[in-house]
Amino acid sequence: MTEKHMTLSSLRKLNSSIFQQFIMVSTDFKGLIQRFYHLQSERVETYRLFDEGHEAYLRTGPHYDFDHYKQLVHEITQAFCGISKEVLDIKGMLHHELNRPDLSEHIEKLQSKEKQKLELTAKLQLARQRAQDHPEEEGCQEKIQEIKHDIIKNKEAISEIMQDFKYDSEESD
Repeated sequence: MTEKHMTLSSLRKLNSSIFQQFIMVSTDFKGLIQRFYHLQSERVETYRLFDEGHEAYLRTGPHYDFDHYKQLVHEITQAFCGISKEVLDIKGMLHHELNRPDLSEHIEKLQSKEKQKLELTAKLQLARQRAQDHPEEEGCQEKIQEIKHDIIKNKEAISEIMQDFKYDSEESD
């Protein structure tokens, strides 16, 4: 589990360094848009790793390997923070340097939905562990399904924002 996460952490540092160099060299519109899409794909991959890590953590129950899970959460948090910082940098450049407040507004909405998605993901992980630890408890599976439904609605909202962003960013081509 740790080898994957160290790779994730190293990848974030490398990508951040590349982005900082990119900013210094260019405020190229297409380049910023490509970087934004790349960061969104990094988010997707980070969620995948987070889900895989949580599944591995649950398999260690009932005497959970909390130390490894805590390390995973730390590395995932670092990755999400790095991604968000870069996305906010792009938002600022789009708004101020490139005079694209429309795209900046999409990113603002996206960041809010991404924050909500992370909160829902954490709630789902807690609900799954609770259901595993207390199989006799009523309502656990219903709670899990409710949270999953909320995550689906959230992903649909993110997808809609990304479509709007894509449409508006291509409008200037």
